[in-house]
Amino acid sequence: MVYFKTRGSADGKFPPCDFASIITKVYPGNVVSLATFGEAGLRFETKVKKGEAPGYWDWMPFQKNQQARLEEKA
Repeated sequence: MVYFKTRGSADGKFPPCDFASIITKVYPGNVVSLATFGEAGLRFETKVKKGEAPGYWDWMPFQKNQQARLEEKA
């Protein structure tokens, strides 16, 4: 599970937001395809790059926190 960061609407009526997603395919270079669960239902995103900007995917905060704790123990 990861977040897909939506782009929002061009008119600003719908701001960018994070939706839970399942990775359905992995490509080289942190690029994935996703099944995204939005307010209006299921949608599919293909070849999405990893990043923190709208239109990208990223790990959920608890995943980032878990990784940081594991790195502290190492």
